[in-house]
Amino acid sequence: MSFRAGKYVQQPRGFKAFLPADLPPVPPLTFDAELTKLLSDADRTLGRLDGVASVLPNPDLFVSMYVKHEAVLSSQIEGTQSTLEDILEFEADAKQHSFPDDLGEVVNYVAAMRHGIHRLPELPLSLRLIREIHEKLMQGVRGSERQPGEFRTSQNWIGPAGCNLNTAEFVPPPPHEMNNALSSFEKFLHEHRELPVLVHCALAHAQFETIHPFLDGNGRVGRLLITLLLCEREILRQPLLYLSFYLKQRRTAYYEHLMGIRLRGEWEAWVKFFLKGVFEVSQSATATARAILELRGQHQRMILSSSTSSHTPKLLDLLYQTPILSVATARDALGCSHSTATSIIAEFVDLGLLDEITGQQRNRRWRYTPYLNLFEKQINRE
Repeated sequence: MSFRAGKYVQQPRGFKAFLPADLPPVPPLTFDAELTKLLSDADRTLGRLDGVASVLPNPDLFVSMYVKHEAVLSSQIEGTQSTLEDILEFEADAKQHSFPDDLGEVVNYVAAMRHGIHRLPELPLSLRLIREIHEKLMQGVRGSERQPGEFRTSQNWIGPAGCNLNTAEFVPPPPHEMNNALSSFEKFLHEHRELPVLVHCALAHAQFETIHPFLDGNGRVGRLLITLLLCEREILRQPLLYLSFYLKQRRTAYYEHLMGIRLRGEWEAWVKFFLKGVFEVSQSATATARAILELRGQHQRMILSSSTSSHTPKLLDLLYQTPILSVATARDALGCSHSTATSIIAEFVDLGLLDEITGQQRNRRWRYTPYLNLFEKQINRE
């Protein structure tokens, strides 16, 4: 067993807990030809993503959808069943004041990401901000009784249902050792010189998951940490890189790499796995951004050739912000009458841009299917 990443230490109660070594690893990472190429490829595709996002007509709308897209995927890793359409329908229905636990976790994930991004200009990524993010994430949902926004004061463990401290697959450091590890981890977060940013992100994510400082929600916070680090270091101007889909597809390999670090000090193998994920996800997100540009141009031409109303271009723009909407939503956003909003929506239905999704005569809602398909084809892929 290698002690490069830390060591297992026998505890008074009989179980062994893992005490992580400080970062960066000692001996230092070996940048062989494969790792160097993967880093170069990941850097290039990430820069391409940042560039294409910057030319979108309204990048904030794209980011908003992408954050929701990520929230669904990240929550699905934790076992929720909610879909992207579920969260959009919830947002479209102003009468809803409560939601199922699964949907609540997705809504909270969106709120946690937004909170983190808004706080970064005034508060560097730190233990304090991580606690704030966790509090947003766990508020009022499953696990909300487990110290939201507070680092644990009791021992936790990872393993199948019904296991205990002696049979768990992995036991993180006990609370007193955890606090020391977190202090070192925070210092590493603030280190901006020693390592390439993507490598720094890879090490930080794995270390956070090893420390496992919360009683619940560690996986989601750890995945948010990656994007927040990239935004703080200004590698991305918008929070657009999310590895949840990559990790969901390769869940077994992901856990094996984390255990490879803990048992054998295999940091290089983990970093390579991480960089491959950055490369794949950046390529996919760039393709989605380009597809949105193409779709928007195509649909602009369609509506301009079939309608003379000044409200139709505004409705198209609204759909990129609210791809599921009601007549009332359109009426209020466009500043027109109810009958005018109804008429414009009917035009979009005739053009094949909107689908009615309730099957009702009252309280109807429409879906901007071509746009949502760009996101949902990835979520629903097996």
